[in-house]
Amino acid sequence: MQKMTPSFVASALAMSLALAIPVHAQPDGGKTASVQEAPLRAHLQFLASDLLEGRGTGQRGGDLTVAYLEAQAMALGLQPGNGGSFRQPVQIAGVKTQPADSTLKLEAGGKVLDIAFGKDWVFAPGDAMAAHSFNTDLVFVGYGITAPDEQWNDYKGMDLKGKILVMMVNDPQPTAQQPNRFNGKGLTYYGRWTYKFEEAQRQGAAGVLLIHTTPSASYGWSVIQNSWSGVERFQLAAGTLGTQLQGWITEDTARALFAAAGQDLDTLRAAAEKKDFKPVPLGARLHGDMNAAVRKVEQFNVAAVVPGTDPKLKSEVVIYSAHWDHLGIQPRDGEAKADTIFNGAVDNASGAAALLAMAAEAQRHPAKRSQMFLWVAAEEQGLLGSAAYAASPLWPLAKTAANLNLDSLNFVGATRDIGTQGSERTELGKMAETTAKAMGMKIAEAKPDLGGGYFRSDHFNFAKRGVPAFSIESGRDYIKDPEGAKAKAAAYRTRYHQASDEYDPSWDLSGMVQMAQYTLNLGRLIANDPQLPEWKAGDAFAVPRNK
Repeated sequence: MQKMTPSFVASALAMSLALAIPVHAQPDGGKTASVQEAPLRAHLQFLASDLLEGRGTGQRGGDLTVAYLEAQAMALGLQPGNGGSFRQPVQIAGVKTQPADSTLKLEAGGKVLDIAFGKDWVFAPGDAMAAHSFNTDLVFVGYGITAPDEQWNDYKGMDLKGKILVMMVNDPQPTAQQPNRFNGKGLTYYGRWTYKFEEAQRQGAAGVLLIHTTPSASYGWSVIQNSWSGVERFQLAAGTLGTQLQGWITEDTARALFAAAGQDLDTLRAAAEKKDFKPVPLGARLHGDMNAAVRKVEQFNVAAVVPGTDPKLKSEVVIYSAHWDHLGIQPRDGEAKADTIFNGAVDNASGAAALLAMAAEAQRHPAKRSQMFLWVAAEEQGLLGSAAYAASPLWPLAKTAANLNLDSLNFVGATRDIGTQGSERTELGKMAETTAKAMGMKIAEAKPDLGGGYFRSDHFNFAKRGVPAFSIESGRDYIKDPEGAKAKAAAYRTRYHQASDEYDPSWDLSGMVQMAQYTLNLGRLIANDPQLPEWKAGDAFAVPRNK
């Protein structure tokens, strides 16, 4: 728990007053724009403090965070990004499954499976409705993928309206004959569970049950339990909603289900690795009622703009983004003295603070194109704030040059390299290299994206709609005490999404400042370039620019 001392409160207020002094623009090309550590550290310490209660979606701490970001944007002299307001409303539904009030059962071969919610399976409504009744057939659809770019279709035109689709996560594995299919060892978006739910909705299905394995999901069943069992989950409450039921089953549950239906799970898995696979009715049913507590909440993205200086190019924009939310206050059963505030210092008070420090410099030294600083809501709930922005953008996407996203910054120390994985998909890759070289750095060596990291951060909602986008990540070649620094960075894994992700005043923020400076420098290079950057030809997200 990050304590708030009187001296800290005084220093935070003093910093706020200091930042409130009007910042005057200097249209000098921005050569002297330099991100400062003092404001970055002050913002980080405050955003990660207990006063903001972990910045939870639908919680008081989230409301306080939005008010703070809005006030700081006003103090810096930034322009509101939504007409006369810094806020963009995001309508969200909070959904909490009520297993004790639900009677859902899986039945095959004339018998009901003996399975328990949380231990063997989890489920929730995907359409923000509180009550559903099912008496529905189950169909195995392999990976559940329709991928024209891979000449792959697991559905083969079968009418699956109203069915419950059982499917695998991840995507078809590479073979000796096709070592690069579905990006080889790297995960594509087709392999993400979010895609599976989206495609099932497009197929008209009533619901989805994903088969969990640790290798295919890249995390254990405990992660599913923590995210689905006994907690409130959030989804967008407007636009295209999901299927009636979304859920997961353990591998053991899948084996028992398939066996009771007279099927062999491994045989069907093997069949699903081939292009000629067709959906297989399982001879099994889901029946009973599913009940959930549902509430509607309004959250906000915060958008602030530094107008461009070029009469023509200022109608286009570079967007820097970071999510302001974390997990908030989470009751922990059986732990009376447990810390219940999930402060999220690294994830992502660091990114939110960095944007404020960057915005101060951008306001002093504007670029030819406009620059937007966008703090998005509900990233931890499934990239909801950025999805809402991309669906109803405050700036036309056709005139959005790029999105550069910051999430979980380097709190260990400065590096000789910088992570730009995903930039190589667009012309931003060359610009990223140029920016790194100018700062005496290099681009970190790319690794196979086994966990689908490119599809799990807010930039992805921009990429899906054709905007060149990626997240800037920490390098790994530490300048000071390389081995000790690597150990410190690795140790963070045990604090990720835990109450122990707290601000430490002893942190060396040189790496965090370095990342913020790199992101601002790259954004300025894009903002001053005569041409809008393009996607590489043939990329799955390539959308030609309007010439």
